Amino acid sequence: METLKHWSLLALALLLTGCSLPGPAAKGAAADRLIVFAAASLTDPFQELAAQFEAANSGVDVVFNFAGSQQLAQQLAQGAAVDLFASANDYQMGAAIDAGRVISGTQRVFAGNKLVVITPVGSPTSLNTLQDLATPGVKIVLAARNVPVGDYALMFLKKAATSSQFGAGYDQAVLANVVSYEENVKAVLSKVVLGEADAGVVYSSDVPPALLDKVQRIEIPERLNALATYPIAIVADAPNSALAQRFLKFVLSPEGQAVLAHYGLIPVRE
Repeated sequence: METLKHWSLLALALLLTGCSLPGPAAKGAAADRLIVFAAASLTDPFQELAAQFEAANSGVDVVFNFAGSQQLAQQLAQGAAVDLFASANDYQMGAAIDAGRVISGTQRVFAGNKLVVITPVGSPTSLNTLQDLATPGVKIVLAARNVPVGDYALMFLKKAATSSQFGAGYDQAVLANVVSYEENVKAVLSKVVLGEADAGVVYSSDVPPALLDKVQRIEIPERLNALATYPIAIVADAPNSALAQRFLKFVLSPEGQAVLAHYGLIPVRE
């Protein structure tokens, strides 16, 4: 029943975003249809990449499923028909490899990212420093531990707790203020933008200049930050592996990397 419920919710989400649920197996797959499972933090840059790719390849239709990398890895393990998988960390790509959906060694790192703390503009709670996150009563939202950005956030807190600027117990004090753990980074961002939380930890790329009238950033020093790495791989039984190879090549090209950099991701090549 849980599996049925999960896929029903996915179908509804894809319907609302104008996407269709990937069908079963490679048989009958359209030669010009590419199905991509991608981490939620890649939504904007990958939609831009798809628009450029479709413009350069007449008749091609790129269909996305954006969600937490852990959700996507689970769907892959359940047999979803997919061409490409782009994860926000190596762990969930490893889960896809363990499930036999990706061949080990075929994955490529295509981008990086880093963390930032955000707070809602105009909030009555005055949060200006990372130390303020440990103040009792502050409402913090994080992604769940099994979500890449949630795991990276815990790495940051653990590092901070070893620093004299924060002190032992800082991580536990911050975690005591967490009011919810979300399934993906976009959910964390949404709760802060809507004022449902005093602070959240998201990727730097999730806070473009256009959002700075709604949230303000508290930067995390490089020595405490967690560098996120994004691997991508063609699924072993991809319905359209040839088209997937072309899209992957585009993502890694100078043009594709420029798009990722424009959206705040760290390119892997200049």
